[in-house]
Amino acid sequence: MTHATMHDRLQVYGQLMRVDKPIGTLLLLWPTLWGLWLASSGRPSPLILVVFVVGTFLMRSAGCVINDYADRHIDLHVARTSQRPFARGAVSEKEALLLATALALLSLLLILPLNGLTLLMSIPAVLLAATYPFTKRFFPIPQAYLGIAFSFGIPMVYAAQTGQVPATAWWLLAANLLWTVAYDTAYAMADKPDDLKIGIRTSAITFGDYDVAAIMLCHGVFIAMMVLLGLDQGLGWTYYLSLLASCLLIAKQYTEIRTRDRKLCFKAFLDNNRVGAVIFAGIAVDFLLR
Repeated sequence: MTHATMHDRLQVYGQLMRVDKPIGTLLLLWPTLWGLWLASSGRPSPLILVVFVVGTFLMRSAGCVINDYADRHIDLHVARTSQRPFARGAVSEKEALLLATALALLSLLLILPLNGLTLLMSIPAVLLAATYPFTKRFFPIPQAYLGIAFSFGIPMVYAAQTGQVPATAWWLLAANLLWTVAYDTAYAMADKPDDLKIGIRTSAITFGDYDVAAIMLCHGVFIAMMVLLGLDQGLGWTYYLSLLASCLLIAKQYTEIRTRDRKLCFKAFLDNNRVGAVIFAGIAVDFLLR
């Protein structure tokens, strides 16, 4: 293979993995870091921190490759995805499956130095990531399934850091699941006209005229659960300040999604990165001040 063609292949693989669009990695990473900081009282093991940051990138990349494989006959008909590698015939099915397998194996190698419970929990984590893209065919709210997949790093970091998975981890998973449904429904609203045409299921379609109300309800319950988590964990004022800032960011998103304008709905989805970052900052600073 010549240098030029090798470069082209790597470029295509990078597009399949969404290396140029880190938003998914960040939305996966923030809740994982919330969990890690809470599990370690703000002093995470450096090894565990590195493993989960790199692992989050690898697993999200693998998920994107599987997603494009699952949607290979659909992306062509969606305006936003019509230039993805499968849609424009730049990659074969075999290549994509090999790439996804390689990324998943790299993730597995990463967690080998961690304890047995973490290794055991990696099995459902991989299964969730691999099966989510196919739920859009039959499940009315695939975003809820994505919410479980996107939250599974939380019990895994508790397992890695403490050797057990307490009730707090599952509470945080449930809260994050609701946040995921909220932001991914905004994302689905941007694709709604295309999704209706090709007949796939999304929460934006299932909620119908109540899509905006459903998003705000999920955000509201998410924040309420995070307040209760803070009370249970004895977190201080910086944490609650971060939740207040999150409420303001979410209120701004409401002004965007209520228009149902495709570009503004997509912008609202992207803006959730700030919500995740602000909450992490609130938790991290709280432990620093102790």
